[in-house]
Amino acid sequence: MNQQPADPVVLTQPPDAALTTRHPIAAPRPLIGDSWQRMLHTAVDPDRMNHTGFLPLDEIEQRRRTSPLGEVLPTLRESLRSIAESGCHIVVVTDADGRVLWRAGSPAMRRSADRFELVEGAAWTEDVAGTNGIGTALVTGHPVQVHSTEHYVRALHQLTCAAAPLHDPRDGRLLGVVDVTCPAATTHPTTLALVSAVARVAEGELRIRHWESVERLRTAAAPLLARLDGQAVAVDRDGWTAAITGLPPMDRVALPEAPMAGEAWLPSLGRCVLEPLPGGWLVRVGPARRRDAAAPSRVILNLTCARSWTVTVSGPSGSWSQRLSPRHAELLFALAMRREGSSAAQLAADLFGDATREVTVRAELSRLRRNLAGVLAHRPYRFADEIAVELLRPEDRLDLLPFSTAPVVRAARTSP
Repeated sequence: MNQQPADPVVLTQPPDAALTTRHPIAAPRPLIGDSWQRMLHTAVDPDRMNHTGFLPLDEIEQRRRTSPLGEVLPTLRESLRSIAESGCHIVVVTDADGRVLWRAGSPAMRRSADRFELVEGAAWTEDVAGTNGIGTALVTGHPVQVHSTEHYVRALHQLTCAAAPLHDPRDGRLLGVVDVTCPAATTHPTTLALVSAVARVAEGELRIRHWESVERLRTAAAPLLARLDGQAVAVDRDGWTAAITGLPPMDRVALPEAPMAGEAWLPSLGRCVLEPLPGGWLVRVGPARRRDAAAPSRVILNLTCARSWTVTVSGPSGSWSQRLSPRHAELLFALAMRREGSSAAQLAADLFGDATREVTVRAELSRLRRNLAGVLAHRPYRFADEIAVELLRPEDRLDLLPFSTAPVVRAARTSP
């Protein structure tokens, strides 16, 4: 769970002509040496960058919304503010694909970074930019500093990059990299240590946020567990235990890759029944009883109030409710109006009158499904087939989501 970055490795660059004949200088330390060896087996040209395209703005925004790093971006910015505002550094945060999602620095440094294509949407993996702080940190999982001629691409020799990977504390998954780049002539010996420390602080904040979400799930699950007489465990979306009854303590339950409400076989528990909870799952150990199997989960979408909308999910073990944001109320209403399912383009047309805004729809649905896992299905997007949906509207149809300008809502207000 708590995968920690390895100790920082500061690399030097004495010549070693035996490594390659394609480049005049190489580094003897393993990280850079191994990276250069990888370069010899790729099509990366040391005389030019290998950028093949940049992400469009809507995809950058979608990645920003769905990346867990967005939650700790204020921490990263604040921790590196002084260095970003110093006038000779640029701070970059990428995702696990090496795509630049955010950057900060003085106007002069941003203009300089533009010349090297260190811009939002650009890829900085090793197969694109050769040996560099971002790409090499992604491959090795280590904090790394690449100085001047340690860069494989000659155009980057005037730079120094110090980068540290960021991991998800829930499962050790690589989330991206935080990087500080500056002119090689202005390199400071403590930059790598600073970037490594900031990465650890950010991972610590992610860990705190995770356990806060587990605590919220425990609060919601406790009343349900108190009514059960069998064995059950409430877990978050990643299987971390929030509450348990009738079973010995356990830290985590191995869930299917794409859990769904209903019966499932879990390695540690055998046959179980999964029911959705806000932000997780109720796992009841044992096969479904006949009455439970015959009782489908039920969703009540209550839009009767002018400024407060809720979704209530009911199952064999009880029910729970959650308040909805205006956008999520619109989304669920659109899904309730078309039970057979909608594509992202259809939902974009329903919500914005613009079928090209698919990326925005996918990002919002990704957020919504964090708390409604098992309630919402995709391909196409819809309420899960086994769930009965009840839509409660205001008595006066003109009071339906009065804030909304979505075409699907406006049509419902005027339909007989």
